[in-house]
Amino acid sequence: MDRLNINSQVEHLQSKYIGTGHADTIKHEWLSNQHRDTYASIIGHNSLLSYVSVAENECTARVKSNLLEKMVMPCGPPPAREES
Repeated sequence: MDRLNINSQVEHLQSKYIGTGHADTIKHEWLSNQHRDTYASIIGHNSLLSYVSVAENECTARVKSNLLEKMVMPCGPPPAREES
C-alpha cells in the first residue's frame, strides 16, 4: 500500500512540474529544462541579473530580453526521434 502511494505522489509531481522528468526523458529535454530553470532564476533575482549585465557590459533590460529569447530553444533544435 505504501509503494502505491509513493508512486502516485511521484506521478503527480511529474505531471505538475515539467523539470522533474520521467523514465522517457531524453538528455536534450533534461538539459533544456536545466537551462530554462537557470535563465528563469537569473531573470527572477535582480542581483543575479545585475551581475550578468555587468559581466556582459549590457543594460539589465537587454540581458533580460536576451535570456527570454534563449528560453525558446536553449540547447538548439531537438534531435530527430526514431519512430518504432
